Amino acid sequence: MHKLLIGSLSLGLTIGVWGCTATHRPPPVMVPPQIDLKQRETIGMIQFATTSKGQLGPLATRRFTEEARRDQGLVRVVDLGSRDEALRSVGRDRLDAEALIAIGRKAGVKTIVSGELTVSKVRPDVSIDSLLRSGSVTAQVDATLDVQMYEAESGAALWNRSGRTTQSVGQVQLLGGKQFVFGASNPDEAYGGLVDDLVAQVSRPFQVSWVRP
Repeated sequence: MHKLLIGSLSLGLTIGVWGCTATHRPPPVMVPPQIDLKQRETIGMIQFATTSKGQLGPLATRRFTEEARRDQGLVRVVDLGSRDEALRSVGRDRLDAEALIAIGRKAGVKTIVSGELTVSKVRPDVSIDSLLRSGSVTAQVDATLDVQMYEAESGAALWNRSGRTTQSVGQVQLLGGKQFVFGASNPDEAYGGLVDDLVAQVSRPFQVSWVRP
């Protein structure tokens, strides 16, 4: 009986000490985004360029815009179209400081964001021989996403970041036995993992984080 009582008391003390420790553990502290987009309004978004044909560029642009605004509240964003469209609108052929200033004035934006998604290698998961001239395959892809932010008034670069990943993607179109096209009818399903990984790496400065003091 005494041993049982002593054991119960010891267990109660242990739970009590653990409970006090857990209760007094400081809660996580919210750290605001490193970059406050509200200070950079209004933002002009140039659709991300890509080295491959298909839907990777538009999908990456949309996902990046969503993630960058997620913890920022209401942020005004103007769609400036593709890089070529934005340049043509101001009669330029290169995205330099003068072009950025002209685009900013024409679109009425204070900040311009552009980027490029580079696919460096495509390794089909099936054997490609001379008889297969076209079709849809699954492939391993090496990809890099580079994003830049510019001040429209001066054309000066404000921020840049890049991310890299290797992913297996589906519905890659093979044309002529050599050219790969990322033009799936459902790009979110086919390339969503690849794009989400890249966007997660480059969009962190725009998001809230949590740390324990």
